[in-house]
Amino acid sequence: MPRLSVIIPVRRARGSLRECLESVLSQSFTDIEVIGVDDDAPDGSGLVLDEFAALDSRVRAVHLPAGAGAHGRRNAGAEQATGDYLLFLEGHYVYLPDALREIVDRLDATGDPDVLVFGHRKRPFRGKTRATRSLELLSGMPQGPHTLAGRNDLLDIAPVSWNRAVRRTVAERESLAFGPGPHGERTYALLTLAVAGSVATLGTACVEHRQQRYLPGLADEAEPTAGTTPLELIDAYGDLMTSVEARPALSPVRGPLFDRAIQELLSAYPTVTKRRRQYVSAVAAFHSAHRPDGFTFPGGAKGLRPQLMSGGKYAALGALDTALATRRGLRSAPTTARAKAKKSFTARYYKAQRRLPLDPKLAVYAAYWNRGVSCNPEAIYRKAQELAPDVHGVWVVSKNQVDSLPKGIDYVVPGTRRYWSVLARATYFFNNVNFADHLVKRPGQIHVMTHHGTPLKIMGMDQQNYPAAAQGLNFDRLLKRVDRWDWSVSANPHSTEVWSRAYPSAARSLETGYPRNDVFATATREQIDTIREGLGIRPGQRALLYAPTHRDYEAGFTSRLDLERFCAAVGPDTVVMVRAHYFYGGAGLPENPQIIDVSEHPRIEDLCLAADALITDYSSVMFDYAHLNRPIVVHAPDWETYRTVRGVVFDLLSGKPGETPGAVATTTDELARAFTDGGWDSPANEALLKAFRERFCPYDDGRAAERVVRRVILGEEPAPGTA
Repeated sequence: MPRLSVIIPVRRARGSLRECLESVLSQSFTDIEVIGVDDDAPDGSGLVLDEFAALDSRVRAVHLPAGAGAHGRRNAGAEQATGDYLLFLEGHYVYLPDALREIVDRLDATGDPDVLVFGHRKRPFRGKTRATRSLELLSGMPQGPHTLAGRNDLLDIAPVSWNRAVRRTVAERESLAFGPGPHGERTYALLTLAVAGSVATLGTACVEHRQQRYLPGLADEAEPTAGTTPLELIDAYGDLMTSVEARPALSPVRGPLFDRAIQELLSAYPTVTKRRRQYVSAVAAFHSAHRPDGFTFPGGAKGLRPQLMSGGKYAALGALDTALATRRGLRSAPTTARAKAKKSFTARYYKAQRRLPLDPKLAVYAAYWNRGVSCNPEAIYRKAQELAPDVHGVWVVSKNQVDSLPKGIDYVVPGTRRYWSVLARATYFFNNVNFADHLVKRPGQIHVMTHHGTPLKIMGMDQQNYPAAAQGLNFDRLLKRVDRWDWSVSANPHSTEVWSRAYPSAARSLETGYPRNDVFATATREQIDTIREGLGIRPGQRALLYAPTHRDYEAGFTSRLDLERFCAAVGPDTVVMVRAHYFYGGAGLPENPQIIDVSEHPRIEDLCLAADALITDYSSVMFDYAHLNRPIVVHAPDWETYRTVRGVVFDLLSGKPGETPGAVATTTDELARAFTDGGWDSPANEALLKAFRERFCPYDDGRAAERVVRRVILGEEPAPGTA
């Protein structure tokens, strides 16, 4: 008999189920059985279960008739289980490394409790994995064992099936089962705590909850949808309370469970837009049927709404809602006046801060319109920490990007009081785009424009002759921003020339090379292998980075390369990493094992290091990638349109040394042939790349960031004949 039974009910999990199963079977604790259950899943999830069952004796695939629903799949898995403890895992989620070992160790340490509740973390469909409130609560709890009667805050842990291990004999004795609909899982989870004679906790993240993209058009008529309305929530809590009331031994927990029910039903009230009277009446009936003796509502205003709802006072609730709405209206009436007052206060505060002395040990950094820590500013920031540790760096970061910041980064959010103080008093400013127009440059402040690309396309004031490229660009404001620059970092002599024309100002050129490219000279083979492994590139695979540029005249990303056709032509030993420009919301790529969407990857430098060759059209990444001395292939199906509408500073497709970096293709088939017949890495193209590097990569020694820090912050003059 195994120690743990892991039950995985699946429905439309084909794309993620393999990783889910592998996360279970690769655990360091192996005394398990895995029971996968599907009910004729339309995407073929059951086929993956069969595949794993044929390869690993610990896996059993259970196939139910269509329409069993989530509760049917879960209950069927529990009926098949033989382990000491039952655990559930969704097909889109994964166990974190050593999770089952942590669980079993805690079970052993707490004397095999009836239930063990453990933590999880959450990964949004697009975003950074983060800890959850449940994990924070569990981290602060003693390991137990506890009881629900003695520790009501156990009810604050997410009521789901996949964050707990339940002793199988307890589940069978108490006839624990899942009811239909999404609330059936909630009822099961709460009932496990109610019937448990002992509950232990583990404040470690064992499961990664991976949220899926919501696709409203993906209907599944075979999947039951009951239990999705507020009225169904009342029924679910009614079933829970009935189960508890049928067990006299559970009398001590009736109060906490009823209180939770009332809180949730009250929270659901604002979502009821139709038949509110019916909902209030149903809540009142629930209250009348299940209110424990001695239960009292909170006093004062906090208890007014639950008392009215539980008493079925629909008219009084309506009057209360009207009164509160009126009050909010009165509060919002002077909104404009308050906004003006706030703006006036901000202006006065910023002005007052600018009267204070500058802080010679304070530097401000920002990148890509406050999107986070990256690019040339990051490389300078890291080097400044090493060479000028007494100069404190603060990053300007948008509120919605704060969660993605690396640990240890000091930051300010635009509009906050500290933000204005930092802008007013810092001495050094580094950005790869312009700072906001409201920044007032003081005498003594030093602004460094690091830029973020070598120009192929027309930039700055030169865009005046290209209306499509200049959409929304106010040239007068641009010049005012440029006038704040003291230094303009340049990657090469070509850039120095273009920047001086595109951004005419008194700023001094700092021709040092791009700091972000230092890593190309310093990265080790081990670091590159780690990056490739993290991207899912197997040893021996040829990895190509496809990084097309942004087209100002297009609203969304359109791949001019037929990726599936290309992948089929080059064969399975080649993978293509696709990097849509950051101006677009994503790439919308087809599902293909040879295609890796890296559009949201935070570091383009890592992607370059991982790639054996670069495919691009007109993106400035080609100038950065050339530092690696690896092949560059230009895919230029619309060169004439691009150069006419956007404007360019040299002919990328001329074939001349120093202008064309390697092989050129204008169709998918031509590009594929370049990689199948060896043209991508031919001696002729090696010669083109050599000339391209000589022109655009003169500073490839890994010391660009050092040169910037020494010149700007430390005030050191460069040696004669050097940058």
